[in-house]
Order: sequence, then C-alpha cells, then structure tokens
Amino acid sequence: METTTLDEFKSTPYTSRDFYIGLGLAISSTIFIGTSFIVKKLALLRLAKNGILRAGSGGFGYLKEWLWWMGFLMMGVGELANFAAYAFAPASLVTPLGALSVLVSAILASKYLNEKLNFLGKVGCLLCILGSTVVVLHSPKEEEVESLDILLNKLQEPLFIIYVNVVIVASLAISFYFGPKYGHKYIVIYIILCSAVGSLTVMSCKGLGLALKDTISGKSNDFNNWLTYAFFIMVCLCISIQMNYLNKALDLFNTSIVTPVYYVFFTTLVIIASAILFKEWVKLSFKDVLGNVCGFFTIVIAIFLLHAFKDIDITLSDVKGSLRPKSNYLSRNSKHYNYESLLSRSV
Repeated sequence: METTTLDEFKSTPYTSRDFYIGLGLAISSTIFIGTSFIVKKLALLRLAKNGILRAGSGGFGYLKEWLWWMGFLMMGVGELANFAAYAFAPASLVTPLGALSVLVSAILASKYLNEKLNFLGKVGCLLCILGSTVVVLHSPKEEEVESLDILLNKLQEPLFIIYVNVVIVASLAISFYFGPKYGHKYIVIYIILCSAVGSLTVMSCKGLGLALKDTISGKSNDFNNWLTYAFFIMVCLCISIQMNYLNKALDLFNTSIVTPVYYVFFTTLVIIASAILFKEWVKLSFKDVLGNVCGFFTIVIAIFLLHAFKDIDITLSDVKGSLRPKSNYLSRNSKHYNYESLLSRSV
C-alpha cells in the first residue's frame, strides 16, 4: 500500500495554478539574479574610481558600499524565489529557466556598463544556454528523500565524501596558490571555485529545505535535529565564499563573460553533485546519455567562442557580407582595381 501511495503521489500532475506560480517565480528569479550581477559590478567600479583597494586585489571595501549590498539583496531574493519555484513547478522547468539570467545580465551590461559583446560572443551566450538546457533536460532526476535520516545515510556514502574532499582541496589550492598567481589572467580560476562551492551550497539548501518542509507540514520537528543547523551553517559559509570570489571575478573580467561561464560551470557541477548524492544516473537511458554528451560539447564550443574571439570586432553585417554572391565580390574588386589603375596612369 505504501508503494502504491508513493507512486500515485509522484505521478500526480501539477495543477494549472501551481504551474504558473512556479513559472512566475522562476522567471522573476532570473531577473533578480541577472540584475544583481550588474548592480554589484557598478558598486565595484565606483569603489575602484574612489581609489579603494579592489576586490580582485583582496580588498573588502565593497562591504561598506550600499550599492553592493543592494545587489547582494537582489541575488538573495532571486535565490529564494528560485527555491520556492521548485515547490510549485517541476524541476525540469525551473532549472533551465535559470539560464535567462545570462540574457538579462548581458543586456544590462551592454546598456549600463558599456561592455561590448560581439556577434560571436552573442552566439556563444546562446550556445551556453542551449547546451546547459540540453544537459539539464537529460540529466538524472533526483531521488525522493523522505527524511533527514535518509539524507544523512546518503551523505555518508564514500563517493559523495570523495566529491566533498575534492571540492575542499581544489578550493584551498585555488585560494592560496592558483588564484593569486593565475586568477587575474584566466577567468575560469575563480569561477571553478565559486561553482564547486556552489554545488555544496545547493546540496545544503536541499537538506535545509527538507527540514523546513517536514517541520511546517507537521511530519516531524527537525529543529531538534543537529543536521538542520549543520546545513544552515554550511549554507552561510558556502555563500560567503562564493560571494567573495565571485566579486573578484566580476572585478577582473567583463560581466558579459563572467555570467555565462559561471552559469555553465555551476550548472554542470550541481548536476554532478546531485547525480553522486542521489544516484539516479544509473537509470539513464541511451537517449539521455547522448543528450548529456551533446550538451557538454555544445558548452565547450560556447566557451571557446566566448574566449577565443572576444577581442575581435565582428558584427552581423560582417557575417552577411560573407553570404553575398562571389561574383558581386569579384566584380566590386575588379572595379576598384580598374579605378586604381587609371588613377596611377593619370599621375
């Protein structure tokens, strides 16, 4: 009977009202998060103009800047809206919509930060969104966790412990060696740290959300469980680390580049962490495996376009010019050559 009841619960469709509430929350989340990148970047630029030690050089002057705190608050509101959206709409809808923050950030950066994004960069952003969407749609779906006791057993499994240790070692290596030495040259250095720590943030948020859900519903009082407070401390610690090194990346590189690259790495590592913790990757069909591979290579191509050609001034008009008939191009060159020849003779 319990199995039948659980199956019926899992197959229950979302109501139309809940679906649109979740959709609205997810979209509002991307607007707040995408805008927060721009607001925090404006705050960092203001500090740099006033001669205050920059975040990229280890400064923390942004903590005294009200504009930065506004951006931080907007990101917090966006994350809360995104967290709430999962209660109303399916994850396969909410997670891919997070890519819209890339578009919001890119549009606002070109308007308020005067950051130029050439045609290939725009194509790269689009491919980042498409590739990440394909990976998310074909990624393993999380297993239902009914209580903190079940989640605690999963957290103690060797593979997840190895993942956490790898994240800790990589974060320490970037913080004390790779970051100071290469962080100002390569954007992926600080982004990898933020994304890796961010994957642990998401896992902690899910545990904290489970505790709140069970407590509010009256199923159990998880405020008496030490694991609830451990998740809360982990969320606060991981978010603090993310904000510190994300500020460094924003201070050193263009927002239009930081945002899509951060989204790609963050989404990928969250999927990996979820697959390790909930183990639904073993049930992937061939179609989903192929979708993940195609999505991954799409993301790789997108990152290449964003980095390799970001300093080249290329527009859509240049692309249109290459599509003109070859005869027109040769004819124009021939006329130009004849004119130059006549001019040289007259001289």
